[in-house]
Amino acid sequence: MGEFDLIARYFTRPARRAALGVGDDCALLTPAPGMQLAVSSDMLVEGRHFLADVPPRHLGHKALAVNLSDLAACGARPLAFTLALALPGVDEAWLQEFAAGLLQLADAHGCELIGGDTTQGPLNICITVFGEVPHGDALRRSGARAGDEVWVSGAPGQARLALGALRGEWALPDTVLATLRPRLEQPTPRVPLGLALRGIATSALDVSDGLLGDLAHILDASRVGAAVNADIATDLIAASAGGIGSGAVFDVESLPLGTAQRRHCALAGGDDYELVFTAPAARRAAVLDAGARSSTRVTRIGRIEARPGLHLTDAHMHPVAGTFASFNHFV
Repeated sequence: MGEFDLIARYFTRPARRAALGVGDDCALLTPAPGMQLAVSSDMLVEGRHFLADVPPRHLGHKALAVNLSDLAACGARPLAFTLALALPGVDEAWLQEFAAGLLQLADAHGCELIGGDTTQGPLNICITVFGEVPHGDALRRSGARAGDEVWVSGAPGQARLALGALRGEWALPDTVLATLRPRLEQPTPRVPLGLALRGIATSALDVSDGLLGDLAHILDASRVGAAVNADIATDLIAASAGGIGSGAVFDVESLPLGTAQRRHCALAGGDDYELVFTAPAARRAAVLDAGARSSTRVTRIGRIEARPGLHLTDAHMHPVAGTFASFNHFV
């Protein structure tokens, strides 16, 4: 099977909203009047971003999910995406499953595949996603102000728990690993929450490299500091990522990890693709309503301060020591 046959069989669909889709040298997108295009790219490399034995359907899902997560952090509605795919060879069964996972998530968000490229080489997936957001309404990193509250969606740390078990760093009960593995391999992009937070959140960012490290990007861009309750954030590791009122998905006492390890997973684990965001204290009810309308747990974990730096405390307001650095490809 040649390159163009591969594209035609697995990745070509009729254009819907795009003015011109797969088949020409360029695709054409026409944003609605009053809208700005939001554009983001992410690359997934085997051995760096995913394990070699990940099911291809899960990999297709994740490849698009991490890009949709960027749109969610911007408060943008997905429109379309391109796919650049390097393959060691043509494995039709693998391609069938990969495309199924990719396009199922695309359809769920009304995001159409409009072009890209294929080549032979080590497995590498690069997606560029396009969304639209009303002019001036995009959520950015630079809007946090002293007095704002710091919130996070879902249950940060669960993806890192699953990764550690798959790497052999620790053992998890089979039922717990079965619950957490989809959080690593099939993350849920928080697009509905991002849309619901427009006009409420003052800043936002998706948690891909670690909660505190990614929050630090907001602090740097906004030129502020923050106080974060590490215990509240750590306790979320056993929580359901679903809406308000959802209970725990497993007993934290069943984990063979101490408090320090759980804290590190929750605060620095990465691969969660949740949203960390800020909002004025006076908009707390609106934030909770946004979480309820998007069926997403949202939890207040801290407060923005004028003094620079990130200050961690426990449930008793005692300082928490430790380094919770984000993942960095070149460090």
